[in-house]
Amino acid sequence: MADQIVVNASPLIVLARAGRIDLLTLAGTPIHVPESVSSEVRAHSDDAARVLDNVGWLQTVADAAMLPLVRGWDLGAGESAVLEWAQANRPARAIIDDYAARKLASVLAVQVTGTLGLALLAKRRGIVPLARPLVTELARAGLYLSEPIVASALRLVGE
Repeated sequence: MADQIVVNASPLIVLARAGRIDLLTLAGTPIHVPESVSSEVRAHSDDAARVLDNVGWLQTVADAAMLPLVRGWDLGAGESAVLEWAQANRPARAIIDDYAARKLASVLAVQVTGTLGLALLAKRRGIVPLARPLVTELARAGLYLSEPIVASALRLVGE
């Protein structure tokens, strides 16, 4: 069975602002958007809200039951909802950028891909000839990554 995909607000917002929402499909479709994430997106980005309303493979789903372990990490509502949904719908992959949420995903044994990982996958699959211009474009849209992280990631794809 293929992983079910669930996405957090930050990747949705950054990819919508950059006009690269299509990169989410590299993880698979449909992409599930917990209600808490949808609410966060609608509160912070008109671009991403329009995407939620108009892209058929983005499916808003009910938040899963609250898990004490997840809530104990004091993450944001969206990050918590993504990890709880992933736990309730295994096998699942979370598209999430938040560092603390990624650490908890590791504890929960939830597979994770971030926005940077999607850019690298685009290069590996030949969708873009070079990842660096795409990463730069995503940074302009609000993705924050330190230059050492970017340099290390780009080496993984031969740049």
